[in-house]
Amino acid sequence: MQEFEHSPASDHRQYVRKVVLPSGKTIEVISFEDLAPAPTELQVCPHCCSRLVYPVAWEEADRSRWEVSLRCPNCEWAVTGVFEEDVIQRFDEVLDRGTEALVADLRQLTRANMEDAVERFVHALSGGHVMPEDF
Repeated sequence: MQEFEHSPASDHRQYVRKVVLPSGKTIEVISFEDLAPAPTELQVCPHCCSRLVYPVAWEEADRSRWEVSLRCPNCEWAVTGVFEEDVIQRFDEVLDRGTEALVADLRQLTRANMEDAVERFVHALSGGHVMPEDF
């Protein structure tokens, strides 16, 4: 396989390879690879800049890299890529902080809802709207 690099301003790398068809005819196949660097903040969508990108699936690609499928809930952008361990560690820390924030919000909301339910129940009891036969 031959490799040809575009001008420095290009964001693609071109690969040309010769393929011999069953008929004996030889053709050149040109393929392109993005040279844009992999995102270092996986939680940030490259299309809409939302910071809510999350993993749909991930599995170990080899000893130091992970294959991760990402999705942005804001613009529906999705990609699957292979990322280095250090990038995944930073992403995992961001996900952990996000989970902690969600759990804290859930606890606060649950408590507020329970307090509201208790107040309504006390009001119903004191107003005579709840009778022993209701139980």
